[in-house]
Amino acid sequence: MSIIFDEKKKVFKLDTPNTSYAFHITNSKHLLHLYYGKKIPETDLTFLLRIPNDEPFVPATHDAMGPHSFDCAPIEFPTSGVADFREPSMQLMDENGMSACECYYKDYKIYKGKKPLKGLPATYGDEDDVTSLEVYCHDPLNGLEIILQYSVFEKLDIITRSVKVQNKGKSPLELRRLLSLSVDLDHKDFDMITLNGTWARERHVERAPLRFGKQVVDSCRGATSHAHNNFIALCDHKADEDYGEAYGFALVYSGSFISGCEVYQYEKTRVFSGINPYDFSWHLKIDEEFQAPEVIMTFSYQGLGQMSRNLHDVIRQHLIRGKWKDIRRPVLINNWEATYFNFDTEKLIQIARDAAQAGIDMLVMDDGWFGGRSDDTTSLGDWYVNEEKIKGGLKYLVDEVNKLGLKFGIWFEPEMISPDSDLYRKHPDWCIHIPGRYRTTARSQLVLDFSRKDVRDYIYSRIKEILSSANIEYVKWDMNRQLSEVGNEVLPAIRQREIWHRYVLGVYEMQERLLTDFPDLLLENCAGGGARYDCGMLYYSPQIWTSDDTDAIERLKIQHGTSMCYPCSTMGAHVSAVPNHCVGRTTPFQTRGHVALVGTFGYELDITKLSDEEKSAIKEQIAEFDKYNFLVRSGDFYRIGNPFKSTRFDAWEFVAKDKSEALLQYVQILKTPSLFLHRIRLKGLEQGQYYRHEQTGKVYSAEILMNSGFDIPNLWGDFHSYLAYFKKV
Repeated sequence: MSIIFDEKKKVFKLDTPNTSYAFHITNSKHLLHLYYGKKIPETDLTFLLRIPNDEPFVPATHDAMGPHSFDCAPIEFPTSGVADFREPSMQLMDENGMSACECYYKDYKIYKGKKPLKGLPATYGDEDDVTSLEVYCHDPLNGLEIILQYSVFEKLDIITRSVKVQNKGKSPLELRRLLSLSVDLDHKDFDMITLNGTWARERHVERAPLRFGKQVVDSCRGATSHAHNNFIALCDHKADEDYGEAYGFALVYSGSFISGCEVYQYEKTRVFSGINPYDFSWHLKIDEEFQAPEVIMTFSYQGLGQMSRNLHDVIRQHLIRGKWKDIRRPVLINNWEATYFNFDTEKLIQIARDAAQAGIDMLVMDDGWFGGRSDDTTSLGDWYVNEEKIKGGLKYLVDEVNKLGLKFGIWFEPEMISPDSDLYRKHPDWCIHIPGRYRTTARSQLVLDFSRKDVRDYIYSRIKEILSSANIEYVKWDMNRQLSEVGNEVLPAIRQREIWHRYVLGVYEMQERLLTDFPDLLLENCAGGGARYDCGMLYYSPQIWTSDDTDAIERLKIQHGTSMCYPCSTMGAHVSAVPNHCVGRTTPFQTRGHVALVGTFGYELDITKLSDEEKSAIKEQIAEFDKYNFLVRSGDFYRIGNPFKSTRFDAWEFVAKDKSEALLQYVQILKTPSLFLHRIRLKGLEQGQYYRHEQTGKVYSAEILMNSGFDIPNLWGDFHSYLAYFKKV
């Protein structure tokens, strides 16, 4: 069993193939964390607690614990107001205005498989994949029932955690905070890794030593945000890609979040993650419940690379769903950077004709096809085809594109409304707003109130009608601003602070309806580029637009950072025109193709303006995509270079799960004079085996490739790239 309960020692122990996680029930019915790390055989682990019993000047509670102070105990589910002065997982307000709450153990249940989380995305698995544990706790004073939820993936080094609360008391309660995860680790000697940035510069890696106090990344924007991602990692100070201990924590949620660490006075570290308590509350009537989102946890003693591969595996195998989970996705061409708003039926068919000749699979019509939309100031919410642009109607356009041999996709921004729109003039109360307060716009738009069922139902009906009117096989779902002035005129005052979370639940419901009604649809999420790149969105869409910055050199950093948590198969990546529209940089066509090959692969340019040589290069790039996509989509990913540390090069590698093949990709960022050939050590090959380099036919031992390395040919000039493919002989 991967989960056991030692009745004598009162210890729960959760084992993955290489890791163990353990916690203990005290005599006072409290839960104390014992261990999370490399796999161990023992269950008699209470000696690991190391709690002082004579600590001065801090309240000591519950004599049955020792007596010990809560303030130095590694509490499995810490609560507010009861002598633990560190970051709590739960806080509430009762009818008397009291905010203290407690968590006492009652019972447990271990079972095979994994239950879904109501209304929320979560990992999944059957009885052969997962064993789950529910620990039933309560607060006897207010009647709150607390269910701690754990799942262990039998074949992966992955554990998930969540929590659900139910009001079984005699009066309503107001939930002020419910974090999904809290883990107390036994020392403070960690670096914390976060993924930070802004628009067009998302998920840049920042690594810094922990210090005393709280180190937090968060969003109070109603979405994950460009600024911070809701994944964090902790690792040894000397840990690198291949060596050292590393913990990874990924929140399966797409709204406001908080994730961070607190190093407290006893030189230990509390890690926490969940819904941001900023401006949040949830009114729990008697018998009502609230489900927190899930956190995916992993531990690696083989460096950051293995931490990432653990997360990649669980996301690909047990989070992404549907038809497109494990198959080749179409190579698409999007007209946005080709035309922006300046297009019509004739222009799109011209693009489709040239795209078909180049071997591209799909044309995607981006923003500007609906209402009176000719720029970004108008018509969001008016989801009716603009037949002055789309002459002959949408079905005619789609049919003509299909006749050319291409699939057809379309862009929506369902969560937004323009003040200059028919929908807003008819329903000005449908946006998120505070009555009487100024309505702040961003990109000339407001946010529709997806906490309201009537709003969701109307918008969904318009989307469904459009998708049902023609053979549309792909949707790009965009979201170009975050939430402000959060309120509405529907919910009572006591439930107004629920809108933040209800909005996210509404988005999830909408995307679930979409996939239910159109199960063959390929959905790609987007949020001003990568502002909502998280595990919550990946439950609904197998790919996310990684960034609006498509420059190949900038994408090295963005894709490197994204890969810390998220598999390459999820990264929307396109070859775009030069000079690049974000940074003005000119890079070789081959390099743009090699960088985009890391992700879903497609084109973001006006193919009708390309030279014959470039059109021929597209055919060659698509042939490379077809050859290597299975390996990229399903293989193990190894980061070899680091564009945050070197301006000379970046390199990465994909290795098949059975070690039968490997693909090395290299980008020379800035050419350095007077150097020998750059020798790159490969990773992940099968020792004792030999590999043939496809381009030269030369055979190398795995040992020579991994211990000495492979010479990259001399590349002349900045921004050039090289690809090397190896097959086991």
